[in-house]
Amino acid sequence: MYTLYSMQRSGNCYKVRLALTQLRIPYRLVEIDVLKGENRTPEFRAKNPSGRVPLLEVAAGRWLPESNAILWYIAGGTPLAPEDRFERAEALRWMFFEQNSMEPSIGAAYFWLTLVRGGRELKMHEIEGWTEAGYAALGLMEEHLEANRFFAADRYTIADIALYAYTHIADQAGFDLAGYPAIRRWLARVARQPRHVTMLEDVPGALVAAG
Repeated sequence: MYTLYSMQRSGNCYKVRLALTQLRIPYRLVEIDVLKGENRTPEFRAKNPSGRVPLLEVAAGRWLPESNAILWYIAGGTPLAPEDRFERAEALRWMFFEQNSMEPSIGAAYFWLTLVRGGRELKMHEIEGWTEAGYAALGLMEEHLEANRFFAADRYTIADIALYAYTHIADQAGFDLAGYPAIRRWLARVARQPRHVTMLEDVPGALVAAG
């Protein structure tokens, strides 16, 4: 059984929990509170020197970090991971976009403005940049979704899961999605997928263990 080291309110961790649930893959869940520094202990850094979550133990002593790499690993051979060469590249394109454009803007704003006490004051000089970059990313997503129901392979894939994680909570970080109707329709389509779970919902099939 897989072991997933995860923080419940992290968008990157939520991606993996959502995919595992939708694929009906049982796993052991270990909650790591990065706000308390639990990801910086010698024990955790021995598993992942970067100190980041999520982290998936795929076999005894074999660890896989990085949320999108984990998505490809667990979804391989399923409809969530395109096998066609072009469709696979298309999914990767949007997953690279998510990590390069969405996570550093909307993801960063969400973390510092909603999770970290005093984060707004600590990062007050970063907010304008996050806002500009976040809305630029949302604009590109909106343009794509005006002509497509999903992001790759003309169906729901891990590319959608990757992008959904921070987009669906963008409003909590101060981003107004009222002017992005295609994104809002897509968010609703993702939420209607079988075995969808919310970020704060207890995950069916997860064996919760102490950190």
